[in-house]
Amino acid sequence: MAGGEVAGGGAAGVAVEAAGPARPEETGARAQRGRVLARRPGRRLRVLLGVAGGLPLLAVSCVLAFRAGGGDGATPLPQLAAFLPWLLVPGGFGLLLMALARSRAGVVWALVAVAGTAWFVRPYESAAEPPSTPPKEEFRLLSANLKFGDATPALRSALRTYEPDVVLVQECDSRCVEALHTPALRAAYPHRVIDGGDPAEGSAILSTYPLTEEPGVPGTLSMPAATARVAGERVRLQVVHPMPPTPESMDAWRTELGHLRDAAAARGEVPTVFGGDFNSSQDHEAFRDILDTGLRDSAMLLGRSRTPTWPASTTPLFGAQIDHVLVSDRLSPADIEFPELAGTDHRAVLVELQLR
Repeated sequence: MAGGEVAGGGAAGVAVEAAGPARPEETGARAQRGRVLARRPGRRLRVLLGVAGGLPLLAVSCVLAFRAGGGDGATPLPQLAAFLPWLLVPGGFGLLLMALARSRAGVVWALVAVAGTAWFVRPYESAAEPPSTPPKEEFRLLSANLKFGDATPALRSALRTYEPDVVLVQECDSRCVEALHTPALRAAYPHRVIDGGDPAEGSAILSTYPLTEEPGVPGTLSMPAATARVAGERVRLQVVHPMPPTPESMDAWRTELGHLRDAAAARGEVPTVFGGDFNSSQDHEAFRDILDTGLRDSAMLLGRSRTPTWPASTTPLFGAQIDHVLVSDRLSPADIEFPELAGTDHRAVLVELQLR
């Protein structure tokens, strides 16, 4: 009996001890685990926000790296660079996500990307002061990409409306060539160089001034040249239409813009106009190389260097300026417009030029 009581008492003591209050260290450990589990969903969300913010910032940063260091990079960087001002949108979105993720490093990264984009949005060159001497001659020049010739009727209408003295046409197909040979246009523009082709290869130069055809710039698409006799002065006219920077034609794009740069550098003292669809903007190193030869962008000189010309369906609210009229010394733009032509994905460029 006594032994059984002792045994029963021992078991009861063990049971009481097991059911007793937990030790303080065990209570603290359970509380800590609870706090970790409570924080885990918030931490996961911040990680996801940081990753989502880093993706657009990475794309913006790659474009800026090439913009700052020179070169245009590989696809898709040149394509993105054409829309560099609009990279402020993904940059700002990345900044917002990094702030929500409470990532100090991410916020700093985003601020640098946004500030860098804003810095490069500035014109590549400063606008020049207008010349003080009176011009020898003023003439109006129109450059237009007709998109496989589809905008030929719109071009004819624009010629009647604006009455340009010189016309530089890109993507002049057989329909365009036929239209340019009509009696009305022959009378209006008796001097011309026409190099037709289908669907996008053809180009043309029309002029009210006498023309002498010159060797053009070699390229996949036709880029003819001519010298006009303007007020007794020789003025070189060069149509510009390099290949677009699509993934399969990047090498041709770089090569043909290089040919244009070489032609610009070799122009000598003759007043020169390079006009057309450059398929590049001031945010492309290959285009800036042409400007570095001393040619000046008419739109930039008149404070319109960010006016979109392509794609026409979203201009003027959104797009890239890839159509340009570049001029050398002794030529200066007095006015510029960007007419819309039905049937093409480009806006035309209409410039009032002064020869001095």
